[in-house]
Amino acid sequence: MPALPGLRRYLFALALLAVLTAVSVLLQAEGLATLLTGGGVSLFLAVAIAARVALSWGHGVLSGRFAASVRGALRRRLLGSASDRAGVVATQVTRGVDATDSYLTGYLPSLVVSVVVPAAVLVRLGTTDLASALVVVATLPLIPVFAVLVGKHTKASVQWQLLTKLGGHFLDVVRGLGTLKVFGRAAAQASTVQAMARAHADATMKTLRVAFLSALVLELVATMSVALVAVPIGFRLLSGGLDARTALLVLLLTPEAYLPLRAAGAKFHAAAEGLAAVREALAVPVVPVPSGARCRRRGAPSVVFERVSVSYDGVPALSEVDFCVPAGARVALTGPSGAGKSTVLAVLLGFVTPSSGRVLVDGVDLRSLSPSGWLADVAWVPQRPTLFRGSLASNISLGVPSADVPSAARAAALDAVAAGLPAGYATPVGELGAVLSAGQRQRVGLARALARTSAGLLLFDEPTARLDTKTEEAVLSATRRLLPGRTALLVAHRPAMVSLADRVLELRGGRLCPEVAA
Repeated sequence: MPALPGLRRYLFALALLAVLTAVSVLLQAEGLATLLTGGGVSLFLAVAIAARVALSWGHGVLSGRFAASVRGALRRRLLGSASDRAGVVATQVTRGVDATDSYLTGYLPSLVVSVVVPAAVLVRLGTTDLASALVVVATLPLIPVFAVLVGKHTKASVQWQLLTKLGGHFLDVVRGLGTLKVFGRAAAQASTVQAMARAHADATMKTLRVAFLSALVLELVATMSVALVAVPIGFRLLSGGLDARTALLVLLLTPEAYLPLRAAGAKFHAAAEGLAAVREALAVPVVPVPSGARCRRRGAPSVVFERVSVSYDGVPALSEVDFCVPAGARVALTGPSGAGKSTVLAVLLGFVTPSSGRVLVDGVDLRSLSPSGWLADVAWVPQRPTLFRGSLASNISLGVPSADVPSAARAAALDAVAAGLPAGYATPVGELGAVLSAGQRQRVGLARALARTSAGLLLFDEPTARLDTKTEEAVLSATRRLLPGRTALLVAHRPAMVSLADRVLELRGGRLCPEVAA
């Protein structure tokens, strides 16, 4: 069973409710048997009926609240995960997390009740009519046995895996649709998506067929089991070997012994997908938050790399890199593509954990700093800035509500672009930036960094790579005004960007070359 937050308390509460449900079942059967044999309406019957209604409501409230807390915890875990498979995470956050309801609010409570209530019913039957109790003891295990035999063919986990794969691949195709069209690969990818969708549909239909078969088997076994008790009871009642009240009590209690198991078995297939989603969400690696994280002073930090090595799937990206960036210094990282320049920035941002070595910030190990406090003092411009659903202004002021958006946009040469949009800075840009070109999206990333005027560390990853010469000059001029008093690490290929640095470090094959003059 997955280790969910608050699961033990939830199971304890379910067990307590199951015990009270068992008591109410016994009281209700006693009261009905008395009423049907001419004894009148008893207080037991009224209390039992009211208790079953209240307990059913309590099960719903308790399960709903626990499921809501688990959904929130799983979504926070997935959104804070270290996974770079955006499509898969998106599917898990939406469809996967919602699918857990059937497991948490349906199957799990039924499973607990199916353990407690049949045991209580068997004890009462044993004290009322031993022969009937023995028949129930012999036939009751048939329901879980047949459920397990049929359930072995369930493919709900395969169905969920196909869905996450389909969601991830579809998002990747949509994001790269422009590139696929340019190289004539859009039709091939459309065929791939169709094949994956058909595979998911086939898996879904197979699961539904097994679910219907399972429901039929469970109903048939339960009905026959009740009949094995009811028929002898009828004959014994006719022959005078059993009084009417005892016979009615046995007939009322016997179905109650099978009902919880039938309910749990019927909900198993609906819960299988949710259980698979829960397990997959809990298996997602999360970004570790150091215990006792320290906060540093705001301002320009000194940064030291001490024999830092990083590997991706066993392939080295950085090999024992050593360098120092004094507070307020401007260092340019150059080298061919794949040399490890972006990996250096990823280490500083906490996206990548070194396999060996360490990074010191003002003499303190970066891993011991509070991630939120550290990133609040960093301005970063990636090669491809990520846009979010919202207006152009909200994308520029991201994380800085008090940012001077017009000034930042003007510094990034984005003000003319905003003036040409239908609603200016209030124009929605969307996650894919449909109204912006690649160069304009790059300028949004630059404006976002320029708006963080209090940042002590600037990380620029080829920020002018997609800009024309005129725009590049405007951006470089704004960047020069931003650099004084701050520590800067600039990944650059163009000479104009390198000219902003007072030191140049060259990386080749993940190793640092001898330093050259800027």
